Amino acid sequence: MTEKITSIQNPRIKNILRLQKPSERKEQRLCTVEGFRELRMALEADFEIDELYYCPEIVNSEFKTWLKKHEAKVPGSVEIGKNVFERIAYRESTEGIYALVRTKDRTLNDLILRKKPLLLALEAVEKPGNLGAVLRTADAAALDAVIICDPHTDIYNPNVIRSSIGAVFTMPVVSCSSEELMNWLKKKGIKSCAAVVEGSINYHEADYTMASAIIMGTESTGLTKIWMENADARICIPMSGRMDSLNVSTSAAIIVFEAMRQRKFSRN
Repeated sequence: MTEKITSIQNPRIKNILRLQKPSERKEQRLCTVEGFRELRMALEADFEIDELYYCPEIVNSEFKTWLKKHEAKVPGSVEIGKNVFERIAYRESTEGIYALVRTKDRTLNDLILRKKPLLLALEAVEKPGNLGAVLRTADAAALDAVIICDPHTDIYNPNVIRSSIGAVFTMPVVSCSSEELMNWLKKKGIKSCAAVVEGSINYHEADYTMASAIIMGTESTGLTKIWMENADARICIPMSGRMDSLNVSTSAAIIVFEAMRQRKFSRN
């Protein structure tokens, strides 16, 4: 008989609510995933589904068929009442699906790179929505990895998962310090292209056809001294209007797809 939870006082539901705190997610090495698409992407990217909850009054027939097909990878799925789902759901329109997924703590040395990798690094990113949007761009461009330097937000924040539409699972994501990344790039012979204003060239004038890493900072403070002084190239997006900067996710998309354009038409 399938287990069903109808009380928000259930210990498992109480633990789910505790996982709203970054410290709990880090300690338990779990993140919360809502929605069918995000769940499928996590599973397809070989993330382990620790617990799966679903509300039979909300889920559709497609999910039920999928769940039956993947019983071996999603053991012990649990039905929950609508009142319970509404209590734990972080956002609306998540199709009655809620999962706890084991997180992955990758290091720079875990990355598997192509011969001429293209990487994207964000320094001190603060807003989960921005990080999620950047991860979508990275997935769309099939980058080798996204590196988060000295992050101010949790990589597995529910808003990152939501805004990335699951790309946080499909992209190799590493967290490290700026100094660690700088040293690693030099060791690997990967060109660092720092997005700055001072002493920079237009982003489309830089050469991204070699092994390259695009480094982005925050809108408010930009990149720190280590990148300003040690990057191999300084690039900028020219502003023709009154605004002097763009949202970091927009800037990342512009530069990344210029790099992809160059690589597509390069004969190297």
